Amino acid sequence: MARIDTFTGLSEFLAVAKHLNFRAASAELGVTPAAISQSIRSLEERVGLSLFQRTTRRVALTEAGVSFLGRVRPATAEIGGALDALTTLRRRPSGHLRLSVPRIALELVLAPVLPEFRRLYPEVRIEIDVDDNVVDLTSGRFDAGIRVGALVERDMVAVRLSPDCHWCVLGAPSYFSAHGRPRSPEDLTGHECIRYRLPTARTVHRWQFLRKGKKFSIDPPGGVVVNDTITLIALAKNGMGLAYTADLVVARELAAGELEAVLASYGPRTPGLFLYFPAKSQEQPKLRAFIDVARRLGR
Repeated sequence: MARIDTFTGLSEFLAVAKHLNFRAASAELGVTPAAISQSIRSLEERVGLSLFQRTTRRVALTEAGVSFLGRVRPATAEIGGALDALTTLRRRPSGHLRLSVPRIALELVLAPVLPEFRRLYPEVRIEIDVDDNVVDLTSGRFDAGIRVGALVERDMVAVRLSPDCHWCVLGAPSYFSAHGRPRSPEDLTGHECIRYRLPTARTVHRWQFLRKGKKFSIDPPGGVVVNDTITLIALAKNGMGLAYTADLVVARELAAGELEAVLASYGPRTPGLFLYFPAKSQEQPKLRAFIDVARRLGR
């Protein structure tokens, strides 16, 4: 036996109850009077009660019909309101926007973008999860993430938020005064280096260099290993050793003279920061609005 949809016949019932006329109801719904009659008959058979009294001159609700209308009409208004709310949601950014970002994106991207975004779209609640690891957006229920280009999966839509990164070796003026400056990557063997380990990696990050178009890496010596970029920069500023990171990350420290770059001619360039998300996610007004603001205000 075929399953009957709970809502079958309700539109026809409400139209007839409104006009108390089958022909007027059929005109409103754009169907024939015969179709309206059949729908009402099927509904009455389903509930086992007559909902209308019909004569050749008039149509009136029965007692059961009046009771049924009193329950159905508010419910229908509620459903209509829910559909209107969905329409509003589609047109006006609102809801909950969840982003997964690395620490370096907080100042580089979010600091200039979030105040303006919140001013323009106060209906959007933003949750920021700071994690230097590569995360699965779907399992983490994130709308989008921010990562350097090399870490963005190929099946994701990626929107550039920053220029490319130029990697360099950095140190505080006090460190260079005490230990001198390396002139080539090989000179790093005579220096104290602050090493970095990605939170999920088992090995310490090797420093990458480029000479005459050929890439090579060095495992620098050093007695301190960290897994946080902010800590790495803070220790380098205090003169504890040399650090290796992208110029975008330390732009403020370089401009202030707190850190100085060396071996810049050996530093490779890699894709900068990107906002990334599954293709279907860009249909969300809240995400499209964030993309627009980030493109306009991002570095």
